[in-house]
Amino acid sequence: MGNRVLEVGERIRELGERLQNNEDGQGMVEYALILVLISIVVIVILTTLGKTVNNVFSNVSHGLSS
Repeated sequence: MGNRVLEVGERIRELGERLQNNEDGQGMVEYALILVLISIVVIVILTTLGKTVNNVFSNVSHGLSS
């Protein structure tokens, strides 16, 4: 998970460097940074709650089969 976040951050940094002198690209970089932050939050939430949600579905599945 950490490697993916670092890769995305590196790509965003490279994009920012390429578009540094282009005023039109500034908005795109800002939107990309917002998307990266949202992605990081979603990854953390899914990592934290993933096992719990899996257990709930397993319990429901076992309850329905018996």
